Amino acid sequence: MKLVANARMYAVTPEAEAAWQALISEVADEAKVELDYQPYPAPQPLEHLWRRNDIAAVQMCGYPIALGIADVVPLAAPIPAAAWADHQAVYRSDLIVRADAPYRTLVDTFGGTAGWTVGHSQSGFNAFRHHLLGYRTSARPTLYGRVVGNLVTARRIIDAVLDGTIDIGPLDAYWHMLISRYRPAMTAGIRVLETTEVVPMPAFVAARDTPPEYIERLRDAFIRAHTRPWFARFRESLLLEGFSAVTHASYARTLQWQRAARDAGYPFPA
Repeated sequence: MKLVANARMYAVTPEAEAAWQALISEVADEAKVELDYQPYPAPQPLEHLWRRNDIAAVQMCGYPIALGIADVVPLAAPIPAAAWADHQAVYRSDLIVRADAPYRTLVDTFGGTAGWTVGHSQSGFNAFRHHLLGYRTSARPTLYGRVVGNLVTARRIIDAVLDGTIDIGPLDAYWHMLISRYRPAMTAGIRVLETTEVVPMPAFVAARDTPPEYIERLRDAFIRAHTRPWFARFRESLLLEGFSAVTHASYARTLQWQRAARDAGYPFPA
């Protein structure tokens, strides 16, 4: 039984995608599960991929996992090789502006133009909205003069900041690490103004109907990957320490952030 694998969320360049494909192949061999890596480039909607009933190792954001927009079983999440991750499978959003912009604090951007990716994104929407909650007051319920939504991808956040379409936008910090490694010229023109709190990383997931023995073998293979000799090359190519097991409950905090925003009457970053 051949099942589908994909790493679109962090396939930041062809080189990075090739590394993910190779890593997944090693995991599949360890698990003795036959996987078919199928590219799924932007702008195809990720939710269509997540809802397929033949996926078994596909990267999925934790917020939509918690929202239940697809019937999946979380397997394991990457542990970024970053000091801010503290050896845990967590990530955050970098709030980026142009490198030559006059802003020195987040407050300096208020009244300007902000952007976000898609409403079911943790790094590109929910984290940004939650972060902004702390700056709202009764006298200032809206922080930005204009908001550009549905930019869809992290790449478009960078492009929009660089071309002046938006003044500030949220960027997945692990994605930022990877694109800086593979395309440093792309990130040379941006800088991080603030960062959000950390939450559990996006996970590799399987469709609910995947045979339970495949799920267990794949989860174990991801978790043990860092102990295998073949993993060494991925520490550098994917800036990874390893993987940690996750469940639906791991992502409960994303729903707490959603509820806090909704209760405050703040459905969108604005």
